[in-house]
Order: sequence, then C-alpha cells, then structure tokens
Amino acid sequence: MIVACLDLEGVLVPEIWINVAERTGIDALRRTTRDEPDYSVLMRQRLAILDEHGLGIAEIQQVIGTMQPLPGAAEFLDWLRERYQLVILSDTFYQFAAPLMRQLSFPTLFCHNLEVNEQGRIVNFHLRLEDQKRKAVEAFHGLNLKVIAAGDSYNDTSMLLEAEAGILFSPPDNVIEEFPQLPVTRDYQQLRDAFLKAEELCR
Repeated sequence: MIVACLDLEGVLVPEIWINVAERTGIDALRRTTRDEPDYSVLMRQRLAILDEHGLGIAEIQQVIGTMQPLPGAAEFLDWLRERYQLVILSDTFYQFAAPLMRQLSFPTLFCHNLEVNEQGRIVNFHLRLEDQKRKAVEAFHGLNLKVIAAGDSYNDTSMLLEAEAGILFSPPDNVIEEFPQLPVTRDYQQLRDAFLKAEELCR
C-alpha cells in the first residue's frame, strides 16, 4: 500500500499569506517557507506583523473565503484517490484551511492550531509536532506503508527525503539548487507522471 503525502499551499492552493499580503498591502507578509526554512521563526514574524497592524483571524479568514484551489488541483486529487491513500501534510492551521478543504472534497489534513483571544487576535500558534511532515512519513513507515510525497518549499524537503520518493512541484530556484537529488515538476500532468514513475520504484 502506498500513501500519497502532499503539501497544501503552493501545491494544491495558492499561498494564503501572499494573498493576505496582496489584500492588505503589507509586503512583509509575502515571506513564506520558500524564503525562511525555520517555520517557527517565520510564524513569530507573521504574528508580530499582524499585531503591529491590528489584524486578527477575521481579516485573514475573509481573504481565505475568496480563494480557490489551483486550476486542476481537485482533478489531480481525484486521480490520486483512485490509486493511493491520500494525506495532506501542511504547515497551515485548521482555522485557515476549512474553506479550501471543502473545495477539495475534504481530504485528510494534518496541520497545526492557532490560539485566538476573545478579541479575535491571533496570540500564539501551536505546532502539532516539530518537523511534523517528516515524522508523519516515519509513522507511515512504521505501519509498513510506502510513501510518495510532493511539496514545493524548504519545509517540505525533510518529508520528501524521508519518503520512498519525493517530488518537488513548482519550487523556487533556491530550493532546486539546494536539493538537486529531488525531481522537479511544473504542472499536474508532470506530477502524475512522476507519481507513476515513483510507484514503480515502490514495488
């Protein structure tokens, strides 16, 4: 049995924080895991920026409510479901993801939680686990399952390297340069082909 593990933002849906940056005009929120390898550092920066500008959970959820999956993402997930078990491993938060998961027919999602006060301000974030994507793949291995994984950013690379086969999807040049051992795909047809090739290696 093979489990397909996918990142969410940048692979199936647009980057949430970039959309928030575009809507609010706060360029500092454009920074993502494509730029900062340490996710906790990145989140602390984001929360400080939100606090500085007086933005809370409602403003972010309002932006997310206007977002849609990337063109072809839902069809790609349908294709994956026919062949593999499917799990989304993301560094987003359950409070952000629900509207997007609905549009993707609610795949299984492992991500993190936000702490929100009574005024709707995001005061903290709680990671499900440090390096949770890699540890999820390790856990699947412990269940005697093989894993094919796909992601686009620094925070996906430990998952990709832990899997039997890891695939980069539309990554930035800096990630490609630092991880030349990982194959690069640019669209969902290429990603399908990469999954099929990896499936052969898993047998």
